[in-house]
Amino acid sequence: MKRDEIILGGFGGQGIILAGYIMGKGASLFDKKHATHIQDYGPEARGGACRTEVVISDSRISYPYIDNPSILAVMSQEAYTKYSPRMRQDTVLLIDENLVKPKRRKHNRLFAIPATRIAQELGRTAVANVVMLGFITAVTKVVSVEAMKQAVLESVPKGTEELNMKAFDRGYSYGLEKLKTAEGEGK
Repeated sequence: MKRDEIILGGFGGQGIILAGYIMGKGASLFDKKHATHIQDYGPEARGGACRTEVVISDSRISYPYIDNPSILAVMSQEAYTKYSPRMRQDTVLLIDENLVKPKRRKHNRLFAIPATRIAQELGRTAVANVVMLGFITAVTKVVSVEAMKQAVLESVPKGTEELNMKAFDRGYSYGLEKLKTAEGEGK
């Protein structure tokens, strides 16, 4: 049984909760896997800490909570500080490189993307979460690219589909380049 445990963390207003919802939707509805989605955010809402936990499995999920994630994607320093101690040795760590600076031990499976900067280049910072989803999809392959694109299109506000697809594609392309570079360094 394959079980992926993903924590997405950041601060309120970054679309972290929506990103977890989209990931779970992509896995369950379009990849025909089992998925759970749990969200948590501080009382401050915008600007306060928030996280979403997504469990994706080939079989039924009887325990939806995550103790030690297989994937940790963080878009704020506070989220990194709070959730990185829960990482396993083999956890894939994905960060928004302009907002997160890892401070503890060297991470063996670290991938960085300037998600917020890419979103700004696209004209709307609000799509940084979708840039990160594209990146996560490319690097981890936890959900298929087709399923994620369909979930994004069905989940974003009407009239923003084209922008969100550009954001997803930019994150996905960036992730493929990072993987290619990592494979080249491993030889």
